[in-house]
Amino acid sequence: MTGPRPSSVSQTLSQTDIDRMMTGDQPEQRPVVQRSNTDVQLYDFKRPHRVSRERLRTLEAMYGRLVKSFEGWLMGRVRGVVDLRLQSVEQISFGEYVLSLPGSCNSFILDIKDRAGDDAVGEQAVIDIGRELAYFLVDRLFGGGAEATILDRALTPIERLAVRVVAERVMALVQEIWEDHVELELGLSGFESIPEIIQAAAREAPMLVTNIECSFAGTSSLVSICLPLSVLEKFFVMGSGSRATAHTPRREIAGQRSMTEGALRATRVEVSARLPEFRLSMRDIAGLKAGSMLSTGIPVDSTVNLLVGSQPRFKTTAGRVGRKLAVRVLEALSNGPISSSLEDNS
Repeated sequence: MTGPRPSSVSQTLSQTDIDRMMTGDQPEQRPVVQRSNTDVQLYDFKRPHRVSRERLRTLEAMYGRLVKSFEGWLMGRVRGVVDLRLQSVEQISFGEYVLSLPGSCNSFILDIKDRAGDDAVGEQAVIDIGRELAYFLVDRLFGGGAEATILDRALTPIERLAVRVVAERVMALVQEIWEDHVELELGLSGFESIPEIIQAAAREAPMLVTNIECSFAGTSSLVSICLPLSVLEKFFVMGSGSRATAHTPRREIAGQRSMTEGALRATRVEVSARLPEFRLSMRDIAGLKAGSMLSTGIPVDSTVNLLVGSQPRFKTTAGRVGRKLAVRVLEALSNGPISSSLEDNS
C-alpha cells in the first residue's frame, strides 16, 4: 500500500513517517516556512536604474567639490555665513522631480549644447533655487539686513536678474565638475515659476537630481540641479580605469601650466659670454697691472660661447649696440656640456 506523495521533493521522510504510511496513517504535515520577500526589488525595464554604488560614491565626491566651491563663492557675495550641505544625489524621473518642486518655484532652464558645434542637442536641464534662499539673496545683494524677508509670491524681473547671477555660478560649477567625464556646454535659456509648465524633458525621462541644503539666518532652503541621464551616458558606461584623470580637471591642468610657465619666465638666471681659450706665459701674467693690454691672438670675427648658468648653450658673435657691448646668437649648442673652445662637440 502506497501513501500520498510528498508535496515537495525537498521534504525528507523520517522512519516514523514511513511507518505511518505503511499503516495507512497520514504523515505529519511539516510547517511551511514563509520566506520574506523584503529583499526582492522590482526592476523597471523602461526606466533602468543606472546609478550603481560605485558611481554614486564618485558622484557624491564630484558634487561635494561643487558644494564647497559654491559655499565659498556665496559667502563672499552675501557677506555672511551660509552653510551648504550635499543632501542627496539620486536618479528619478522628470515627472517626479517636477512634483517635488514647490508650488511657486524659481527654476532656471538650461540648454545643453554640443561642443562639437553650435546646435543644441535637444536636451535641457534645470537649476531650481528655493524661495527662502532666493529672497535672502535679493535682500543681501541689494544691501538689505541679515534677516531675510520671505514673500509668498514669484520673483519680479529685477529680483530674477539678481538670482540669475547665482544660477549662472551653479551652472559654471556643474560644467567644471563634469568636464573630465562629459563635456557639457550649458546656457541659460529661460525661467519658470510654475512647476507644471516646465517642459525641459518628458515626464518619464530619467534624470540625475542633486539636492543641496542651504542654512542661513536661522532658516534653510534647497538648491536642486536636474540633469538628463541621456547626456551623461558616457559617465555611466565607461570603465573604472577611465577615472584615473577624474581628480585633475583639464581646466586645472591648463591653469597649473600657465602658472608654471609664468614662474619660469619670471626666473632670473646668470648669462655670460666667454671668449675661446688662449694661452699666456707666467711672465706675461706676472707683469699684468691696471691698464695692461693682452694680445690673445684670437681673430676679431671669432665666435663667442654664451653660457646660461655654467653650461654653454649658444654660439654667438661679439658686437656693439650703441655704446654697450653685445653678442648676436648664431646657433644653439647641444644640451650636453661642451668645451669653451671654438669646436662644437655635439
